[in-house]
Amino acid sequence: MAGTVTSLEPQKRSKDRVSVYLDDEFAFGLAGFVAMKLKVGEWLSDEIIAELKAADGLERAHGRALDYLSYRPRSEAELRGYLDEKEFPEAVVTEVITRLEDAGLIDDAAFARYWRDNRARFRPRGKRMLQYELRQKGLSSNAIEDALNEYDEEAAVRAAAQQQLRRLQHLPPDECRRRLFQRLARRGFPYELIQETLASQEFPQLNDGLSGGGLNGMVD
Repeated sequence: MAGTVTSLEPQKRSKDRVSVYLDDEFAFGLAGFVAMKLKVGEWLSDEIIAELKAADGLERAHGRALDYLSYRPRSEAELRGYLDEKEFPEAVVTEVITRLEDAGLIDDAAFARYWRDNRARFRPRGKRMLQYELRQKGLSSNAIEDALNEYDEEAAVRAAAQQQLRRLQHLPPDECRRRLFQRLARRGFPYELIQETLASQEFPQLNDGLSGGGLNGMVD
């Protein structure tokens, strides 16, 4: 494929990419950042072309990674899996992750705290469930433990109970208590903590005229 660069043209569909023509024929596309190094009339050997394509692959993978990170923070394992699915070479994936780590855009400890805080705010759940979710994200035991050391499970179960109670309060009291207990259990809260929380003064509507069985035995 060696030849002389006869034209460098911005691509119509991807304005950040450049079409490289060798000897008046389209040869390959490059990221604009990589193509900046070329000049019309320059001779490109097969070795140089291979280097340019490798650099382009790195830039494409880096761009894909940034797009993936734009929606929410990601763990290193999530990002690596995403780039692997896009069939980027392992060496390219490793280089991209190193770049992003150096830039502070990939940080598993920070990701664990983000996930913990996001769950606590929008979908509170027990430590057991959070541990499972964070393991699924590929985080280390140390990162998970450090994040959950600061997790207030008692506050989380109260918040979750309040959220669910708004959806169940139209039900008869006994049915409301039973379903609320089950929903909290499915979110990974310990049985004893749920029982203690729902029996507290914070939820008087659940305890007025409580039947003799109390909250025990609610899980089917």
